[in-house]
Amino acid sequence: MPLPQPRIHRIAVSSLFFLAGICFASWASRIPAIQSSLALSNAALGAVLFSLPVGLLTSLPVAGFLVARYGSRIVVMLAAVLYAGTLPVLGFVHSTTQLMATLFIFGFGGNLLNISMNTQAVGVESFYNKPIMASFHGIWSTAGFSGAAIGTGMVRFGILPGYHFLCISGLALLILVVFSHSLVVQDTGQDEKRPIFAKPDKAILTLGLIAFCSMICEGAMFDWSGIYFEHVVQPGKAWVTVGYTAFMSTMATGRFVGDWVAFKLGMKRMLQLSGSCTASGLLLAVCFPHFITATLGFLLVGAGVSSVVPMIYSAAGKSEKMSPGVALAAVSTIGYLGFLFGPPFIGFIAQASSLRVSLGLIALMGAMIVFLAGRMQKT
Repeated sequence: MPLPQPRIHRIAVSSLFFLAGICFASWASRIPAIQSSLALSNAALGAVLFSLPVGLLTSLPVAGFLVARYGSRIVVMLAAVLYAGTLPVLGFVHSTTQLMATLFIFGFGGNLLNISMNTQAVGVESFYNKPIMASFHGIWSTAGFSGAAIGTGMVRFGILPGYHFLCISGLALLILVVFSHSLVVQDTGQDEKRPIFAKPDKAILTLGLIAFCSMICEGAMFDWSGIYFEHVVQPGKAWVTVGYTAFMSTMATGRFVGDWVAFKLGMKRMLQLSGSCTASGLLLAVCFPHFITATLGFLLVGAGVSSVVPMIYSAAGKSEKMSPGVALAAVSTIGYLGFLFGPPFIGFIAQASSLRVSLGLIALMGAMIVFLAGRMQKT
């Protein structure tokens, strides 16, 4: 019995999220090896890695224009080829300059893929009478775990990053060939006359600010959770990664159950619940910096941030004043500013006072999500 068309589209778009997640995680898993091969100090590596978000930010207005002008199906296929095709180059670079240039392209292609595949996801969601966006992002997280595990295996068997990345790139391109014909052909609202360039309205700005607050918290967990456990909780070297693992586990799990909860509660109440969990988790970890309480706190943070960005993307893609690609690019621009500048802010505050104080201030971002969600129209 053939699958219904919406289910076929959903599987195809899910494959894109898996492709994006496994490519990014594969790169991240081999950063130490590439740092060693190029003899980069930690400071030099930090400067080099900044090329990726620069490429990402550069692509945001371009992505919105291309998706609005040509449709997400064409853009997502080209972006997937660029993203997966750039990955092996990262493994074969021989100089810092080459790495920086390639990372810029990798970041550019990655965000082009991000905007176009989320536009595809908005199109798939329109076939259903319930939210399903978070499940796509859950697949990205699952692919991240898979990519990290494969990377660990490659390191153990002594496979050089370039050959490792060639394998992942081949898998990614195979996924694209198999599923590209099942992507959504026409984006939501593509047949309506909406401007390609438009000033974000109040609703889009509110969504962007909510994404900004959530992605500050995500960035804090990605960059500082291990350091917090090592220097503040001090559980012993073997347990330093527990906090990050706790955060990642509930973030991935939350994305698979988040759609169901959002369907029951509505987006406004779901966002308020998410913000409350994020703020409570950070405050629990900060006020009681012990192994069990800090772990529980980071579990709450993971659950809190898990569905915020997927819900925001879903709402932005349904904007009545902007095309889905442009609206997603606008929200992503504001949101990614939090992801990029949040972790350095934590570092500056920690240097001036302490890491506990800086993470305590980040808890205010969770409270801001609750406040901003309360100002939204009931959905």
